[in-house]
Amino acid sequence: MKILNKKLKLLTTLLVLAAIAQTYAQKPNIVIIYADDMGYGDLQCQNENSKIPTPHLNQLAAEGMRFTDAHSSSGICSPSRYALLTGTYHWRRQHGIVNSFGPPFFDESDVTLPELLKTNGYKTAAIGKWHLGWNWKFNNESSGEVFQWNKKRKFYKPEDIDWSDPLTGGPLDHGFDYYFGDGTINFPPYAWVENDKFIELPKAVMDVHNVGFDVNEGEWEFRPGPKVNGWNPYEVLPTLTKKTVEYINQQEVDKPFFLYFALPSPHAPIIPNKEFIGKSEAGPYGDYMFQTDWVAGQVLSALKEKGLDKNTIVIFTADNGSEKYAFERAEKYEHFSMGEFRGLKRDVWEGGHHIPFIIKWPNEIKAGTVSNEVISQIDIMATLAIITNTTLPHQAAPDSYNLLPLLKGKKYKNSLREATVHNTYNGIWGLRKGNWLYINKSSGEHTKMPDSFKKLRNYTDFDTPGLLFDMRTDAGQRNNIFEEHPDVIQEMATILETYRKQGYSVKR
Repeated sequence: MKILNKKLKLLTTLLVLAAIAQTYAQKPNIVIIYADDMGYGDLQCQNENSKIPTPHLNQLAAEGMRFTDAHSSSGICSPSRYALLTGTYHWRRQHGIVNSFGPPFFDESDVTLPELLKTNGYKTAAIGKWHLGWNWKFNNESSGEVFQWNKKRKFYKPEDIDWSDPLTGGPLDHGFDYYFGDGTINFPPYAWVENDKFIELPKAVMDVHNVGFDVNEGEWEFRPGPKVNGWNPYEVLPTLTKKTVEYINQQEVDKPFFLYFALPSPHAPIIPNKEFIGKSEAGPYGDYMFQTDWVAGQVLSALKEKGLDKNTIVIFTADNGSEKYAFERAEKYEHFSMGEFRGLKRDVWEGGHHIPFIIKWPNEIKAGTVSNEVISQIDIMATLAIITNTTLPHQAAPDSYNLLPLLKGKKYKNSLREATVHNTYNGIWGLRKGNWLYINKSSGEHTKMPDSFKKLRNYTDFDTPGLLFDMRTDAGQRNNIFEEHPDVIQEMATILETYRKQGYSVKR
């Protein structure tokens, strides 16, 4: 009888464990690693002429699916982050970034990815760069003033801010259970935030003309404002990496989690730590990008060591194209962060929003596959909802397509997305439909391209009221065929206007 009871107890335990395993198998962990200002051509496995080794991301691509035609919603950071986390084009809310001490990008009607996953039992965490605003309280108007970038700039001093209450409007109010970060590496306050509180209150002011450290390439890009005494920008990326590894090590095998790890790199200031200096042939930026790859490797190693890698979806992508320093870098080191594409960060040119995108899902996505399908980061939300069997509210993710068929190897005769909008600032708009790319102005430029670089890449300016390119044969956007296809222009302009007016772009 005792033996029978033991067998029954063992059988019951095994059945419970099997049920847990089955439930968990249907709910994979999700990790999004979001690089900052990383160009398409910075990823070695998609740029044969890259001067930057990226072994960990190369391996991630070898173990998953790499998309060659992926796009961020915007050519700048706050809007792209909003779009990724809501499945909504940024321009349905605003075009610009959240400035220092700016309010939240979100409004109350937005449903976020972490909010969605929490309804299905996920633990959720954001570590790193937030840059989507908080509800700040002020004692008075900004009282500081500094001359920077050829103009006087007003800024908040520590005494101008009411630091007494917990922060609201940030990650914890938009679906995340846990947050750790510095907000934005080049914006005040220069201090660590954990959840909704500062670990140490900032009582000093960042001297933008004398940061106290050397910058390796470009400028510090720091905005003036409150900082913690002794704030060391070189400690930001290592600290965030350590916190992310610690968070992964705290997770339990039978409880699914979602981690949004938003890197501050390789965004300016370009500050690789000393152990990474000289690791590339593309100067300090190349070394910083090498360090960014190493950080991704630390995350992947932590998942493997914890035994979580087999049931974790890992997505690596970036918020927009590379910063303006990429022009000089290309001429000096022959490393083209934008790859074959025209333009950089802020542009509606392809280089502003055509970004790296890799997704790994063991036993579900065939290793080493490459997709040439046009996708957008806004598609992440609908895709993960389907994968996790989570119901999307009716008005949520209005621009997000489900990529699961692509991940499973389906090929579309035309394309999965009807069309994809490209935009940074209000005024210049692009629309991609199949191989056609339409821009409603005579240029997609915002970041001024040097004449020397134009000559190097054989670029010319255009004088038509709009632009049309066949991206299948002209990914570099050199041959404008606007005047040859008025019917295509009319169709594209109509779709763009429809998307902007109707509040959604996914076919219903």
